[in-house]
Amino acid sequence: MGKGVKAAVVGGVFAVMVGGAGYGAYTFVSALGGDGGSGPASVTKSGPPDGGEVKEASGKFFAAWEKGQATQAAAYTNNAQAADALLTAYGDDARISGVKITPGAPSGNTVPFRVRATVGFEGTTKALEYRSELTVVRGKSTGRALVDWEPSVIHPDLQEGDTLVTGESEQPPIEAVGRDGTVLTKRKYPSLGPVLDTLREKYGDKAGGTPGVELVIRHAGDASGEAPADTPLVTLEKGRTGKLRTTLSASVQAAAEKAVQQHADASVVAVQPSTGEVLAVANHREDGFNAAFLGQVAPGSTMKIITAAMLIDNGVTTMNGPAPCPPTAQWQSQTFKNLTGMRPDENASLANSFLRSCNTAFIQLIDEPPLGDDSLTREAQERFGLGRDDWKTGIASFDGRVPAVSGPDRAANAIGQGQVQMNPLNMASVTATAITGTFRQPYLVSPRLDGRQLAQAKGLPAGTAAQLKQMMRLTATQGTGQEAMAGLGGDIGAKTGSAEVDGNATSDSWFTGFRGDAAAAAMVQQGGHGGDAAGPIVAAVLRAAG
Repeated sequence: MGKGVKAAVVGGVFAVMVGGAGYGAYTFVSALGGDGGSGPASVTKSGPPDGGEVKEASGKFFAAWEKGQATQAAAYTNNAQAADALLTAYGDDARISGVKITPGAPSGNTVPFRVRATVGFEGTTKALEYRSELTVVRGKSTGRALVDWEPSVIHPDLQEGDTLVTGESEQPPIEAVGRDGTVLTKRKYPSLGPVLDTLREKYGDKAGGTPGVELVIRHAGDASGEAPADTPLVTLEKGRTGKLRTTLSASVQAAAEKAVQQHADASVVAVQPSTGEVLAVANHREDGFNAAFLGQVAPGSTMKIITAAMLIDNGVTTMNGPAPCPPTAQWQSQTFKNLTGMRPDENASLANSFLRSCNTAFIQLIDEPPLGDDSLTREAQERFGLGRDDWKTGIASFDGRVPAVSGPDRAANAIGQGQVQMNPLNMASVTATAITGTFRQPYLVSPRLDGRQLAQAKGLPAGTAAQLKQMMRLTATQGTGQEAMAGLGGDIGAKTGSAEVDGNATSDSWFTGFRGDAAAAAMVQQGGHGGDAAGPIVAAVLRAAG
């Protein structure tokens, strides 16, 4: 297709040049370089394209696309090189033909449209239908009305670097099932879409299935060179589906899906502390990023669980020992404060400062002997299994970062700011370790399936775990987590957090808690105080966990 299209374009331009040299030269440059050309034009317009120009530019683009003329269609965009590559792949690699485009009514310079086409592979065909939209803009150098190029013009799920491919699946299809045998589908559990794709890519050949033929989106690799799993769009020939058992609970997953819908950029993870099995993972994000497992952001005061463990393990204080809460605390060149309205208490115990989430109490204690710059790092790594890049959950995950630092960041790390980075998976695991004393690396596919070795850590002394659990109970019943956890029966505990992020007017909301043999953690970016946004998410998930 590509060679024939180029010949048609050049031939078409040559014919125009014979009729009018000035106009022909202008068209020739545009066809080769979109808005990057410098050919002469009789009139260079400025300002947004008018309605007539929007209709004309989009119409020419649609007409060329329908005819399979990739280079010609690309010439009507402001990035002809990128557009040509993807439009060529649309016909050649994706094997899509018979394209029929139906434009909708424009809204300003944006034109919605519906695509109907056919996907074919070795004699098998399937219908393809979807909706997308494009925007017409003024070319910066030519003044022409051009389609503003984005991969999503061709298909709404395409992002930069993605392409479309039709062929035999790289992995057989799988039917992922929960711990009780419930089938887990993208339609019923939308957050699991990327997770299920990854599970198929990693375990498809171990689940007993055979590959089929599909039209897929093949995603570009990230900075590490790893590419997300293909996203299937159309199945032309079904392979034999293999069954993959996961640790997920269908009922807890359903509650998590519903809970995160209350806030943009919300994520939650629930685990079973007695086993490390992941019960639920849910995200509500426009970009589809699994922030619940892969996020790398400051966890705010939920980090005080680890800091409190460090203080107790090193003999600095105990749950009922002193941890005064002054209005401010100085650490080297930086002054730390508490949340507005917090009453100072020079006679506070560690439990009282923990349940109220007093920053200054923790800042004052981190320089007590025998603590040093690496004490928090060692506590996180050796006791809680964090920050060693060795978790093997069954899919890609980030296992936290608590670097050894000096200066103001050493104090900031202690209250979950500075250079500490976590995600809800990490903090759910922290809570599980805190209340059981045993680190059990979270996972959502049994390691017996592929023989992978789970991460190990020595966990906490029984006395430390007992004190942490009691302080979290007090936080849930008398402290900053009380409102969010109200109404939950049984043995409950919590820790709130809010993390300030440079450039954001509102802090990130964090909350982690437990109820019986379930622990959960949630994050809502720019959600405010921990109990306000993230707290109700965790409570809803723990309620479903029973």
